[in-house]
Amino acid sequence: MKIIYMGTPEFAVPGLKAIAESGHSVTLVVTGPDKPAGRGRSLCETPVKQLALELDLPITQPESLKDPGFINQVRHLDADIIVVVAFQILPNEIINAARLGAINLHASLLPKYRGAAPINWALINGDKQTGITIFQIKPKVDTGDIILQQTVEIADQETYGDLYTRLSRIGAPALVTVLDRLENGVAEAIPQDDSLVCKAPKIFPQMGEINWSNSAESIKNQIHGLSPVPGAYAFLGKKRIKFLKARYSSEAFSETPATIVLRDNNRLGIQTGSGVLYPLELQSEAKKALPIHEFLRGFQAKIGDRFQS
Repeated sequence: MKIIYMGTPEFAVPGLKAIAESGHSVTLVVTGPDKPAGRGRSLCETPVKQLALELDLPITQPESLKDPGFINQVRHLDADIIVVVAFQILPNEIINAARLGAINLHASLLPKYRGAAPINWALINGDKQTGITIFQIKPKVDTGDIILQQTVEIADQETYGDLYTRLSRIGAPALVTVLDRLENGVAEAIPQDDSLVCKAPKIFPQMGEINWSNSAESIKNQIHGLSPVPGAYAFLGKKRIKFLKARYSSEAFSETPATIVLRDNNRLGIQTGSGVLYPLELQSEAKKALPIHEFLRGFQAKIGDRFQS
């Protein structure tokens, strides 16, 4: 089939690679504009553009998906289908420009976690399972009929970054499977059950501040759901410390939440509203992330000191 592929971040790279290596033809790659990055603020290509250049695929980077010139470009390609992975909301003119419309790869088991941050919220909420969904795109976001779903178990120490990479790799061959089914006329699409809808709104940096009155389990989930970016954090004095990995126990100490209750060469224990949090990976401002045993070598705090709460 003739395919237009739309995506921008690293999450969309495995899907493009898998489709390009299949028997289908990628007639156009649509990705975000180059953006300034780094100290020199030089223009950076999107991860999808970088791969498209390697594969010698046609690329366009519209400033707006509603631009008439872009819409005409898409229409004139006479594509069979548009594949969308981690991109933008498509206007109807684009959805209807391909013979079979458009499909999307979403990083949750829809209708659970409709929205911008499904991976984050699955971890923040302490879910044991998540997965990917490939569905037909409709004008209303993440509401289309489901063509394929695949469930995965969430590992205890899995972070947002870990799960992001894993789901992108699982989704890539799944996209090819769906395209094959559509080409052969054997794809089945099932409507979503709107009674099971759960939202996954955008994540903001301020959501990373740790409330030590919460349980150790919920703080650990917050840490893993926001790691490595934007990152969960807490202040010890004036120092802002980012928490990237942690474990917890249900131990009971009489200290107030946010108090350091254990400190040796390899462990740091912090009292919470219920249980003790044990950080496994920490990062000071303007420093690299370190496993706890390395971080503690330059860490001056002692038992009884308190993080801000």
